[in-house]
Amino acid sequence: MSSDETNRARVVPLRPAAAPAPDRAAREPLWRHVVGDVLRRERLAQERTLKDVADAARISVPYLSELERGRKEASSEVLAAAARALGYGLADLLALTHRELVRPARPPRPVRSTTVRSTTVPSSTVRSATVRPVSRTAFPGDVRLAA
Repeated sequence: MSSDETNRARVVPLRPAAAPAPDRAAREPLWRHVVGDVLRRERLAQERTLKDVADAARISVPYLSELERGRKEASSEVLAAAARALGYGLADLLALTHRELVRPARPPRPVRSTTVRSTTVPSSTVRSATVRPVSRTAFPGDVRLAA
């Protein structure tokens, strides 16, 4: 062994190597990102500027910009002011945000039927039954009327 190899320090990492950060779409969305997206979408739909909405909400333009980009967590008072400036109430803003959160990221997969063997009836009478699961496309808050 050479003297260089014996004098070399052994490095022991204190933390495991950082895994690459998952992209924003793959992980659970943050509330501030969804609210910001809704605020920006509604402002642009009304063809209004940041300054116009910020003045109506009595908040600064940079702060509204940071809200829309999901960089700041806003209080309920600030969210209510921003919503009012856009012609909505706080409940309307929350409902729009809720809709964004429950919107499926991809279309639901088709539901396959499952074959189940009966154990209570002799197999000579009934060989199998087909069970169809309830559709999974319903979301919280949906209302379905029975006929």
